[in-house]
Amino acid sequence: MKTIDTDDPLSLLDGWLDEACEADTAMPRAMTLVTATADGRPSARVVTIKLLEADALVFTTALWTRKAAELRANPNVAGVFYWPGLGRQVRIEGRGEVAGRGLAEELFAGRPRDHQLQAIVSHQGDVIEAVEPLRERLASLREQTADSQIACPPDWGAVRIVPARIEFWQEAPDRLHHRRLYEADGDAWRHSLLAP
Repeated sequence: MKTIDTDDPLSLLDGWLDEACEADTAMPRAMTLVTATADGRPSARVVTIKLLEADALVFTTALWTRKAAELRANPNVAGVFYWPGLGRQVRIEGRGEVAGRGLAEELFAGRPRDHQLQAIVSHQGDVIEAVEPLRERLASLREQTADSQIACPPDWGAVRIVPARIEFWQEAPDRLHHRRLYEADGDAWRHSLLAP
């Protein structure tokens, strides 16, 4: 078992993610991500966190999507992990930024092949008449590429979420839930307990 530094919220989050995976929680790395337009209109969706860095959470997306466009217009984001079977929740607020191309290529190479092909075939979020033409295109691409390596599309990327606030919530039977808030303070973190 890895050592978890409770003074470092990303280390603590990494530990909680591991425990969610070990508990066979459904989609343990799924996080609700909230972005907003330049004038503050929010939108939410679920993304899968692919990687935790020392100072950021990383997910992947096509760079033409609504979430990517909103991140370019307004980098302020929020996210929530929720594991009901463990009685745990983590809330995150921070800044989203597109990561370097090298990280996007590395994470794309690690995706299952069908996920790679889908990223090429479907222009996520576009209005379509029917899904069947996409299935036909996917079957054709699958046949054309056979076992060859699939290159990372130029409009596909990795996004880093650099947190400014992270709150850990642990359910308690008496409803006096444990809430610990971490707030970025330069290169360090201040932490405090919150009333349930």
